[in-house]
Parts: sequence; C-alpha cells; structure tokens
Amino acid sequence: MREFTVFTHRRPAETTPALRELAGLAAAAGVTLRLDADETRKHGLATGPGLALDAEVKDDVELCVVLGGDGTILRALRVYRETGVPVFAINFGQVGFLATVEPGELAIGMRRALDREFELLRLPGIRLDAPAEDGRAEADARTSIRPEWRVAVNDVAIHRKVGERVAEIAYALEDEVVGSVRADGLVVATPAGSTGYNLANGGPVMAWGVEGLLVSFIAPHSLTARALVVAPGDRITVHNRSHEPLDVAVDGRPAGEIPAGESLDARFLHDVGTIAQLPGSTFYRRLREKFGRLAS
Repeated sequence: MREFTVFTHRRPAETTPALRELAGLAAAAGVTLRLDADETRKHGLATGPGLALDAEVKDDVELCVVLGGDGTILRALRVYRETGVPVFAINFGQVGFLATVEPGELAIGMRRALDREFELLRLPGIRLDAPAEDGRAEADARTSIRPEWRVAVNDVAIHRKVGERVAEIAYALEDEVVGSVRADGLVVATPAGSTGYNLANGGPVMAWGVEGLLVSFIAPHSLTARALVVAPGDRITVHNRSHEPLDVAVDGRPAGEIPAGESLDARFLHDVGTIAQLPGSTFYRRLREKFGRLAS
C-alpha cells in the first residue's frame, strides 16, 4: 500500500479545499493520505477514499506532503529528519522558499508527485552540544537545550531575553575566537536557512548544495561585525559573555538557553532532511521568484 503523511498549517480555511482535492487525486492513484489526530480535527474530515484519519505518524511512508509555508515545511523536515522520507511542499505561506509547488499548480504538481516525477535534495543541518569540558552530562545540563531540539534544519538563533541588556557574544572556530561583539544576538544557519533570519541580518545567501554554515549577528553595536561562512568540518563555539542568560531558538522555536558565562557548540551535519522538488525547480529560480533579481 502506498501511503503519504500530510501536514498543514494552522489556517484550515485556506487548505481544507486543497486537501479534499488532494484526497481525490490520491484515491484515484491508489494512495492513502495519513492524517494524525490534530490534522483530522483541524479539517473536520470524515472517513472516505484516499484517507486514513487519526493515523499515527510513522516513518515508513513513501512521502510527506505539506500544505503550508516554511514553518510547516520545517516541522515536517524535523519529524522526518534522518529517515530518508522526502518532504513535498505546496506553498500556502508567505514566502514558501522550501516549497516546490504553488497553490494554483496543485493538481499538476500532485499528479507528478503521485507518479514519482520529482528529484530529491538532501539538506544538511546543525548539531548542538555543550562543550564537554567537565563531562557531557554536566555540560548539557548547564545549557538546558532540550534533546528534541539538538538538531536544526534551518538555523539556530541565540539572542538576548526580552527586556534585558544588549548581549556580549563571542564565537570561536576550533577554539580560536574570531568574533566578539555587543549585539542582540547571533545566528548560525545552514544553506537552506541562509534565506531566513541570516538574510535579514545582512548575511550572504548560500546556494543549496554548498557545504558549510553561516554566522551572522543580530543588530550588532559595531561597524566592523561581519558575517562569516564556516567550513563544514569546523566546530563553532558560541560564548555567552553577558551577565544574563541568552535564549536559544531552533528553526524558529524556543529550545532552551545558554546561562551567563556558558557556551554552546554547533557542528555541520550531512543529510538531515530530504526535500522532493519538481524537475526544474532550482535554487536560483526560487531565489529570483521569491526575492527578486539580485541586480537589475
């Protein structure tokens, strides 16, 4: 039996009609769409052809289909990270940079997905750990990053708490401090995440397929703070030199904090997630369509 998992964003009025159309196409192709309890309740669906409702999310499906924006796509990539299950995304968000189909192309796009007419792109990630100078367990306890948020697909944002003073942040590569600045925070991003928070910081865009991580500052209080591209084998250590803890967000979600005086390691990870994209849906075409031409 061919089975697809389906995730949608939080505005069902926008996606329920598309989901019903998708269910009809799936049923005709002999594919069952699996929707968990939240998705079933959100859309008020009744049992019918092509649907498995209140279904447990499992790892042995053929495809994960997303009707949503980049946040929902990232959620799907996190659910299926390191499983090899591709995420095929239809854009119902603001930007949808990770999506391969626009809503007006849903029927054509889904027929091609059902016929397996797509290419696979492996996305790297970021692994977070506390420096284990005093033992891994003790170090991990100090940073308080929850285990489920130790791997990022898009980016890791480290920033001052609301209402607190400007942060004092330094970062080191293989224990060599290469940047130190007073700022609102710092972002470590993957190539897929380079068009998100990093781009808003003035950091460079990194094409998909390039290996490495980006480091950029959030509102630096300096004229010399510059973003940096880091080689994939180099360990990044972020030091909190502030008097207050710093919040840590992974892929836009709260993940924990770095106490004052503590540090956090970030490392490049290969093949964390898999995106399914239609042939011809290149990174450079998406860059032009979503953000406009880089020069005129």
